Amino acid sequence: MASPNFNSLPRSFSGRASQRGSRTPRQKPPPPGPILGVGDTLGSGDSYLVEEILPQELAGVAFEKMLTEVKWTVMHHRGGEVPRLVAVEGEVDEDGSFPLYRHPADESPPLSAFSPTVLQIRDCVQKVLKHPVNHVLIQHYRSGKDYISEHSDKTVDVVRGSSIVNVSLGATRVMTLRSKKDRTQPEASVPSADDEMSPPPSTRVSQRIPLPHNSMFVMGPETNAKWLHGINHDNRPLSTKTEAEQLQGGERISLTFRHIGTFLSADESKIYGQGAKGKTKETARPVVNGGKEGLKLIRAFGEENQRSDFDWDANYGEGFDVLHFSVHEDEQ
Repeated sequence: MASPNFNSLPRSFSGRASQRGSRTPRQKPPPPGPILGVGDTLGSGDSYLVEEILPQELAGVAFEKMLTEVKWTVMHHRGGEVPRLVAVEGEVDEDGSFPLYRHPADESPPLSAFSPTVLQIRDCVQKVLKHPVNHVLIQHYRSGKDYISEHSDKTVDVVRGSSIVNVSLGATRVMTLRSKKDRTQPEASVPSADDEMSPPPSTRVSQRIPLPHNSMFVMGPETNAKWLHGINHDNRPLSTKTEAEQLQGGERISLTFRHIGTFLSADESKIYGQGAKGKTKETARPVVNGGKEGLKLIRAFGEENQRSDFDWDANYGEGFDVLHFSVHEDEQ
């Protein structure tokens, strides 16, 4: 198999289009960071890349099986479709309760029990990771046009101290890590929780990490706190890409496994655990949607997305019982 040549990869652009008549020049995009991989110091040093995470017999069929086994859906954020298909699976308890991972989106996609192939992948992940994972966000990048803007994972529901894992199947795509640039903001300023928004470019450190088929990227909590990560557009014609980038016709499936400490009841009426106000199943409280609590959590998401000195206890410690960040007409 030909060795990938990632030096020709397109650079990310994080500026905003200037308004007509504006004299403010566009900022040049930051230079691309070094290409790193197995054995290199990634992020804050608590992250690493593992190749051949799955046995060959599973790696050879997992992509095709997941296309049919997984319940793919479209996720919306701020009224628009995110540029990739998504699905959520997890470990469902005997009483029907299941783990909840909240992040900026109008509504959380429905969770299904682990499908057969995903369950096999999860077993391989846990053998290497040495701590459990009970939730997975699965994303289907249908071409180089599909992407995810740089962001920090939101940790209100992620068990503290645990790592976040991304398994890649199909075409190689490049993940970019970029150190955060903290902002000193006026008291009244509200940061955006939108994953499309990131701090302006400066002298921040960046790294590029190709994620080949059958690899696992482990992101430690320190890296998630101090760095943003994303998958940029790659609009080069498929025929000009390397063999690794052309696998599955340029399509990629990513599985982001997390150890989640917040849970919903089977009927989704009650919430409890680390990220909720009721910390145990016995103290579960009714779910709320939108409203002031939703806005407060969105603000906390924005802080976490931008600040490397984010105070988890101050922002998340009390807990939130909000599930959806938009309210339907029949719920108003």
